[in-house]
Amino acid sequence: MNSILSTLPEPKKDMQIRKVAFAKLGQRLAALPADQSADWQARAQYENPWFTADSVKLAISGIATMLDAGALDEWLNRYRFTETEPRTVGVVMAGNIPAVGFHDLMCVLLSGHTLHAKLSSQDTVLVKNLAALLTEIEPSFAGRIRFVERLTDADAFIATGSDNSARYFKQYFGHKPHIIRQNRTSCAVLTGQETAEELLALGRDITQYFGLGCRNVSKLFVPHGFDFVRLLDAFAPLGGIGDHHKYANNYQYQRAVHLVNQVPHYDNGFLLLTENDALTAPMAVVYYEYYADKTTLAERLKSSADRIQCVVSREGWWPSSVAFGQAQCPSVQDYADGVDTMQFLLSLA
Repeated sequence: MNSILSTLPEPKKDMQIRKVAFAKLGQRLAALPADQSADWQARAQYENPWFTADSVKLAISGIATMLDAGALDEWLNRYRFTETEPRTVGVVMAGNIPAVGFHDLMCVLLSGHTLHAKLSSQDTVLVKNLAALLTEIEPSFAGRIRFVERLTDADAFIATGSDNSARYFKQYFGHKPHIIRQNRTSCAVLTGQETAEELLALGRDITQYFGLGCRNVSKLFVPHGFDFVRLLDAFAPLGGIGDHHKYANNYQYQRAVHLVNQVPHYDNGFLLLTENDALTAPMAVVYYEYYADKTTLAERLKSSADRIQCVVSREGWWPSSVAFGQAQCPSVQDYADGVDTMQFLLSLA
């Protein structure tokens, strides 16, 4: 590899070193020793009760897959890396699902910039562990990663939060180049012809990470006459989610609200389905909405595009959709809110 690097111009040489480091990180994560994995899981769950062992394993496995050397090559070959002065990029990371801020960390470092990260108090363990493992692989990253309590002096900002926090982010960071992300959710388009296996996979899209991620499905678009009983029966193997006390509390509360207010709904013992035009449903609830044909459905989805992260459907039936069971398996090229983070970072002068 050294002989190849010696023939490359400096920007490409630096990029190659950074890319190889992330690919090695992916390999290390895929082969993470059982005792180290258990330690990460225990400490992450102590910090955030929503970060169960299964959720942490799912997140780490997803990052390892994302860092496949071939996938990194395909992704990074889309961009032109030039020799520019490194900038300081302040990143406000969310804490709704385990290590959700990793993609931003990766983009900042691969683009050659310096990261100042304000971590969520709900997710410090995993991000810091990943950063430590990365700097062990490539020590030059150590001077490019800094975890801070306040973001003050940076050349650009990336902030992820709620619609409410986004207003404050715009006030604080609006005078500098920035990406500010707001609430999004995901939906599924069903035809009524789905197999039981496809419906079970959809159930995972709904329940993984307890529905807390922007890629979790919280809204279904269904044809008239759709069989909801068959749908909920297909979800039955996922009933273990109800053993989590915080999720169970949310389910019981929502069930009581629906019963007291006499809201028509379907209930399988751990999930409620109810008709509602809104896109985002409370935890343990999924909204559904009927559609008449593809044309009107396309108009409906287009009008809400700025609130939808991804659309799940049977492969090939809906344009640019994600296959059932794959909503929480984004590739390295999938950007939050559809904004190209890497291009933004490379454009900083």
